[in-house]
Amino acid sequence: MPFIPHTDDDTREMLATIGADSIEDLFDEIPSGLRATSLDRIPAGRNEMAVNRLLQECAAKDTQPLSFLGAGAYEHHIPAAVWQLTTRGEFYTAYTPYQAEASQGTLQLLYEFQTMMAELTAMDVSNASLYDGASALAEAVLMAVRANRKSKSKRILMPATVHPTYRSVVNTIVRHQGIKLELVDYDRQGGHIDPASLPAEPGDITALVIPQPNFFGSLEDADALTDWAQQHGALVIAVVNPTAMALIKPPGEWGNGEGADIVCGEGQPLGAPLASGGPYFGFMCCAQQHVRQMPGRIIGRTTDLEGKSGYVLTLQAREQHIRRSKATSNICTNQGLLTTAATIYLALVGQQGLQQTAAHSHANTRKLAEALGAIAGVELIFNRPYFHEAVLRLPKPAAEVLVELDRLGILGGFDLAADYPELGNALLVCATETKTDADIEQFAAALRKVLG
Repeated sequence: MPFIPHTDDDTREMLATIGADSIEDLFDEIPSGLRATSLDRIPAGRNEMAVNRLLQECAAKDTQPLSFLGAGAYEHHIPAAVWQLTTRGEFYTAYTPYQAEASQGTLQLLYEFQTMMAELTAMDVSNASLYDGASALAEAVLMAVRANRKSKSKRILMPATVHPTYRSVVNTIVRHQGIKLELVDYDRQGGHIDPASLPAEPGDITALVIPQPNFFGSLEDADALTDWAQQHGALVIAVVNPTAMALIKPPGEWGNGEGADIVCGEGQPLGAPLASGGPYFGFMCCAQQHVRQMPGRIIGRTTDLEGKSGYVLTLQAREQHIRRSKATSNICTNQGLLTTAATIYLALVGQQGLQQTAAHSHANTRKLAEALGAIAGVELIFNRPYFHEAVLRLPKPAAEVLVELDRLGILGGFDLAADYPELGNALLVCATETKTDADIEQFAAALRKVLG
């Protein structure tokens, strides 16, 4: 018996109703080159026992290499209680909180998430999460265009030190909306944006994006960049690593005290495991004066007629609630389960725990850079302070080195050749608090062996 509720007669009736001749007509907007008529590597239908056997064989092929790969996704220790609580039925099966009064637990949790993120970034307001870090930056760019009404140019200065994938996603989302993304080059010695290289008379700029730390792991001169942007009437969009915010100056305090206008980033480091690329979640905070342009949901706390606390959806300028053309976002604007995990993670580790995680990550990366930099032919490329990633120059192509390291059980980093060919044989490496001195020495020994 097929697990399809529709009979052939049902299908024909539905197609006739919408004026389509066949099921294929429903997919005519997908270019033929992108369609797959069959999945060659997926075997034809098998029974449950055979499928179990196949999955066990696939799982056995997975290895657990010693990972020094970051580049936007980071291996942090996650207390066991985080997902033990997150996967309780009350959270795991909960629908998105459209019916506010029936979802008080979820709404209270999101309210507490917002509170923690606002404190972590020193900003006035946080929303209840976005789809992921890259799309959060795209949303921040769109928000800046709406919020900076004095600017008519829709020019966004996008540093080359922003994650290349983030830049690509932003370009995909905003390029047909008249928004101009202008690339800002980086200093070859520091791997950062040199404030002195920015033009004295840049003209009408809508916003400047500031990554902190940037994709190379280097720390930007956020104060000087913020001051420069504000002197020229541009909003400041900060793209930050939330773990790093426990150690370094948060965006709300950048510059002469006014701080950034919008803060966004990837929330994965806060309790989400590395799981073949996702799912992750984005976060966004902003200054109070921009709150009505913020996408997503904002949860507020109030009291009822009996004086009892209650939580409500306070702002939700989404297409479900207002005209689509007026919506602040038309993509997924809340990753509820991952936000739940992040809230529990932050509550469990606390301020001191997050500071320790950040400090240990930084210390381990310094040890890693020193150990690898001591190998003949390997050198640290940039001279700026960094957080928990650093860029090394190798005596041979990084791609070849990574293949050899993989055979030795080491996930050795991210090859920068495709995105930054001007850096030569450059490798981005990362160490978090999960790495021990023995792990670092194992990596160094493996690299010495590979480089001969």
